[in-house]
Amino acid sequence: MAEFDFVIVGAGSAGAVLADRLSEDGKYTVCLLEAGGSDLNFWIWMPIGYGKAFYNKSINWMYHTEPDPGLNGRSGYWPRGKVLGGSSSINAMVYIRGQHADFEDWKAMGNPGWGWDDVLPLFKRSECNEGGADDYRGGNGPLHVSSTDKSVHPLCGNFIEACEQAGFSRNPDFNGRTQEGVGLYQITARDGFRMSTARAYLSRARKRRNVCIETKAHTTRVLLEDGRATGIVYRQQGAEKTVRARREVILSAGAVNSPQLLMLSGIGDGEELRAKGIPPLVHRPAVGKNLQDHLGLDYLYRSKVPTLNQQLYPWWGKLAQGIRYVLTRSGPLSLSVNQAGGFVKGNPKAERPNIQLYFSPVSYTRAPKGKRPLMNPDPFPGFLLGFQPTRPTSRGHICLRSGHPFDPPEIHPNSLSTNRDLSEMIEGSRLMRRIAASPALQSVIDEEIMPGPAIQSDEQMLEDVRNRCSTIFHPVSTCRMGPDAAENVVDARLKVYGIDGLRVVDASIFPTVTSGNTNAPAIMVGEKGSDMILQDTRAA
Repeated sequence: MAEFDFVIVGAGSAGAVLADRLSEDGKYTVCLLEAGGSDLNFWIWMPIGYGKAFYNKSINWMYHTEPDPGLNGRSGYWPRGKVLGGSSSINAMVYIRGQHADFEDWKAMGNPGWGWDDVLPLFKRSECNEGGADDYRGGNGPLHVSSTDKSVHPLCGNFIEACEQAGFSRNPDFNGRTQEGVGLYQITARDGFRMSTARAYLSRARKRRNVCIETKAHTTRVLLEDGRATGIVYRQQGAEKTVRARREVILSAGAVNSPQLLMLSGIGDGEELRAKGIPPLVHRPAVGKNLQDHLGLDYLYRSKVPTLNQQLYPWWGKLAQGIRYVLTRSGPLSLSVNQAGGFVKGNPKAERPNIQLYFSPVSYTRAPKGKRPLMNPDPFPGFLLGFQPTRPTSRGHICLRSGHPFDPPEIHPNSLSTNRDLSEMIEGSRLMRRIAASPALQSVIDEEIMPGPAIQSDEQMLEDVRNRCSTIFHPVSTCRMGPDAAENVVDARLKVYGIDGLRVVDASIFPTVTSGNTNAPAIMVGEKGSDMILQDTRAA
């Protein structure tokens, strides 16, 4: 039976970081288990290829939620990376840390060491920013962050000008002194290729003799003996295998799979576990609870001027851009479609920016429901304005569908279940109209296609929200960190309450969802988790 100092489940945004950092000095052995396979896939490495990766079963868990009452009973589609790099290998690559106040909130909730001044050095350590290091940005880390100002579509300039005309300021760096304002997004890419955590961190770790990476290894449960996690049981090539941990087992399987694994291992709400035929070993009712996510909505416009549709719809356009990308690693295929955006206050009473904006110079009205085939946009010129409230107050949960480890869990988002979330969606909808009405966009808008000018009242807007809004793929908090063991799953050092030798280190530990895209803070959690694990190991 194989034995290592540390066994990590999940080679995603945080797990890849852990495998690299825990093995860095050569003192400890690390086994990294990943249910998916290699990230050597064209649609992963080409940035705009995430439109394909989102619907590829070989690299994606492709979860679906239960019917959601707040969305008029619709079931949401939740892509999650099932591949080296995890969701960092299939996401839209926008690099956003969150507001400084987000982390001050975490600290105020009883989590010492998680304030902004605590986490900033970890963000900087992880990052190699194209613009170089400064007080806020890192210059020597493994994760390359690229600027897009030389490559974005010209309509991004119209969008930014329109936002300024609507009263919002321009911000050259959403991850700098302040998040507030509008501008261009930076992305996790380098030399025209996606910069996943597999590329950034595992490319270093896999070269070390003290690291073992097992792919196609589907973890089924954590081994527990006398109140301690001692290893992992997993399935690989049809065989059940066991790997033991001398020091710690670390779950980095993400906001869906980490709570599922805890429950499959007998850690969760005792009554719920018994109902699924699982003997409860540790009663921890918060496992799977407190689910948070961002909901977004797009407004679609027909344009008077060319957009990316004219470059990517015709076959000759696809061919030309494909050749351009292969020869130069540049052009629209080297970018995310979320090229511009920002963080603004949707109403004068907001103390902090509460709405995130997206601008995409492409449209796809004829896409199959729930899909975005980015290489097959509309035949006419079009673009999208989008928004998401940054700190939703609705809370959902994840639970087991059955006691069988290969059955997907039940996901209950409980979307739009608070009055605040409802009002902010209406607020965001009106903001889309306000920005679109600015002279800079009116000069290029032919007509509003969706939802259309007939939607005007708050009631109509809310019904449109319930019919069309969807996840922005930022689920967090299902193994929430906090000081009260009855209400949370892990403590401030990410140790699972009631079990020795077991931690959760991924986005599931977020006390609250951060204001913006969640990949960068998930990577930071991996960095901080590795520091704490090494500190505790050396002190033992």
